Amino acid sequence: MAYAISEYADPDRLNTVQTIKLLIAGGFGVGKTTLVGAVSEIAPLRTEERLSEIGTAVDDLTGVEGKSTTTVALDFGRITINPELVVYLFGTPGQDRFWFVWKELSVGAIGAVVLADTRRLPESFAAVDYFESRGIPFVVAANCFDGAEIYAEDEIRGALDLSADIPVQLCDARNRESAKNVLVRLLEHIQATAAVR
Repeated sequence: MAYAISEYADPDRLNTVQTIKLLIAGGFGVGKTTLVGAVSEIAPLRTEERLSEIGTAVDDLTGVEGKSTTTVALDFGRITINPELVVYLFGTPGQDRFWFVWKELSVGAIGAVVLADTRRLPESFAAVDYFESRGIPFVVAANCFDGAEIYAEDEIRGALDLSADIPVQLCDARNRESAKNVLVRLLEHIQATAAVR
């Protein structure tokens, strides 16, 4: 159930609201905007621009030839768990030239989903490296695109050279339940990581 902002108007209640910041990251065209939109309780904020002729020299559309827009700053969504707990989702831009935004978006994030496209798995390496190097807990969610070959989670783990403790999950970024399951898996992983530390 979503709660309106007006319900938090009481300053004492505002002080009791806990927020969680999660990132949805990955390469160009893997479905980050779609996943945020599928699971957000509000109409997500999107900063999409149309792909242009100028970008064809730098944007590799192999495997995503039908893509016509791209995120240039962020996607933003919200999930209210209960009146005291709100999850904020920040989708990152996928193109290399916008990766400077990741540093700012990562501030305060407690975890991330690295969304992967098994047709273009090498595009996931940079996101995996980013979160590993910063010690931010993450899971890898392989977005099952129509017509793409489906691989076992262990095959994806091996291809990305992930350690055994990094969860890998198949998903459909268009499906609310599937996207929600990925976020639940991430939160479980964050808890397990915190317990070990």
